[in-house]
Amino acid sequence: MSTPQVDKIKEVFERNFAERGELGASVSVWRDGEEILNLAQGWCDRTKQREWTADTMVPVYSATKGPASAILLMLLEENGLTPQDLVVRVWDEFPNKNATFAELMSHQSGFAALDKKASVFDYGAVIEAVEQQAPNWPLGDGHGYHPRTYGFLLEKPVRELSGKTLGEVWRERVAEPLGLDFWIGLPESEFGRVATLYPGKMDKSDLESGFYKEFNQEGTLVRKAFGSPRGLHAVQEMNKQEAWQAALPAMGGVGTARALAKFYQAAIGRIECFSHDVLEWIKTPVIQGEDRILRTPTRFTCGFQMDPLDDHGSKLRHNYGAALEAFGHPGAGGSHALGDPESGVSFAYIMNQMELAVLPGPKSLEMIAAI
Repeated sequence: MSTPQVDKIKEVFERNFAERGELGASVSVWRDGEEILNLAQGWCDRTKQREWTADTMVPVYSATKGPASAILLMLLEENGLTPQDLVVRVWDEFPNKNATFAELMSHQSGFAALDKKASVFDYGAVIEAVEQQAPNWPLGDGHGYHPRTYGFLLEKPVRELSGKTLGEVWRERVAEPLGLDFWIGLPESEFGRVATLYPGKMDKSDLESGFYKEFNQEGTLVRKAFGSPRGLHAVQEMNKQEAWQAALPAMGGVGTARALAKFYQAAIGRIECFSHDVLEWIKTPVIQGEDRILRTPTRFTCGFQMDPLDDHGSKLRHNYGAALEAFGHPGAGGSHALGDPESGVSFAYIMNQMELAVLPGPKSLEMIAAI
């Protein structure tokens, strides 16, 4: 189909390659249960031996957090619980005894950084480190994005409620029924479809931001949050099969743009998958304010981001378009996905030439503005 919006998206997509150094990328746009646009172009690596197609997969870092969060919400409901229940009802040793699941999933519970060293590949050691950790700030005193620990904070209650890993529940309950080419724990049979990631370059504006000043300063909470648990810090490590198989719900998802955009069709209720209550929990804001880790205002539902609002109810950013109810989650380097319950539109963009910013950049935001 051709509309002014579709034509604009195509124009931005082409500009990303011509002017912004894109190597390989896909974009998928859905509306009311149907895919209305899919673009795929470029190369899976710099040797230009493998062409990038709509079926190419790539690690999407924190864009994994949305699908992973939906799994915990689904299991809470099925076990007679809600986000307002205490985490300790499921996880006995969780150290913040008064924290609810809503507070846990909206980055309020204070476990963004761990003092005890543990490898990201050692689930038991990370859970032990969490259980021994004093919260980074008092409950009720704001929030701070949990870039790496968040996946373990989901994984533990999912295992307690289901007896399975989060990645297994994701495949059985969502990915396979909906035909989603998105994996939290990639099987060996799919390794040949994964594109190679390349790191972004830092520029002067990055170095001057409040976030990067703290990120680059030893001992700050920001630096500790992005450094614990240990492992998978370098982009080249995310190109290894061990990383794809690790099934890390905070940062380990591997998939296509089409799969992410279709997931958000389910998350806004345009494709049947989640109950009414789960859909409400996904889209209902829980916390807004200055983020202790990202060093900018952020707004979260149970596991999903929304654009923060000013005192008059207007958006401070437009990472999720114009609609107030739109939500989603970006991933490090530029991957981005969202759903808008009002319009019935969902969107996903994935690529392998990363940028450095922690929030989405013009490569995806100009497309979202067109939508």
